[in-house]
Amino acid sequence: MPIPLTGGLLSGQVRDAEGRPLPGAEISVFDRSSRRVAHADSDPFGYFCAAVVPGEYRVRAEAGGYQSVTDMVEVDWGKHAQLGEVVMAPDDTQQPPMPGVYDIDLDHSAVRFVARHIALSKVYGQFNEFRGQIQIAESFEDSHVEVVIEAASVDTNVPVRDAHLRSPDFLDVERFPQLRFSSTRFSRRGGNKWLIDGELTLHGLTSDVQLDTTFLGMQEWAGIRAGAIATTELHREHFTLNWQQTIARGLPVVGSTIAITLDVQGILKGSGTHRTG
Repeated sequence: MPIPLTGGLLSGQVRDAEGRPLPGAEISVFDRSSRRVAHADSDPFGYFCAAVVPGEYRVRAEAGGYQSVTDMVEVDWGKHAQLGEVVMAPDDTQQPPMPGVYDIDLDHSAVRFVARHIALSKVYGQFNEFRGQIQIAESFEDSHVEVVIEAASVDTNVPVRDAHLRSPDFLDVERFPQLRFSSTRFSRRGGNKWLIDGELTLHGLTSDVQLDTTFLGMQEWAGIRAGAIATTELHREHFTLNWQQTIARGLPVVGSTIAITLDVQGILKGSGTHRTG
């Protein structure tokens, strides 16, 4: 990256405690008045770089599952200030949950989806009725999750559209009343990032699905709780949800890709009583 004519350059490399490059770390650069003047994510090799005007700066590195790190650097006009290696230690509070069976708390969890409409806007919806369990094993990779969703509970806040989604054109809830996800493998990507591979049964067909999961930590409130957000994308054609209309220039009314988000809070069995709030 060239040094700007009116400023300087700062750079560094983020690594974990074992010396491995840490991609995706969030780097924030603050001036002396605590105003953020630059922002970047570390690249696949852990490197980051920012061009700023000359001055003294506070550089903060953050990454899920790691303790944040702050360092000071002076940037001179026409010079390259190198921070060197920024080492991030694990955050023990972001270790996987303690082994056990966690029931999904329906009052504090959600299954949401987003679809594109005529390539202009997004339609947001959710399923209001679902249940599931997460089994965290002593060996994390042997953990398992099962989720069952009632298809007829689909809700986009538009009754006419919801009725169409329940019809044979889409979910066909009379023939296929439930969606089911069953995991086949858990793995850790680093920090608080997990990958959960599994099989989703929808509209009578089963297809492989991978959930990109962020573990949010543990809390004690009416029991021992674990939180996570998982996302994936589904292609309607994989489940023969092929209903389609087109408008001018062949644009589809409903996009083929559906973004799914599971915002989950699980309660460790036997750790407390149910509460709302």
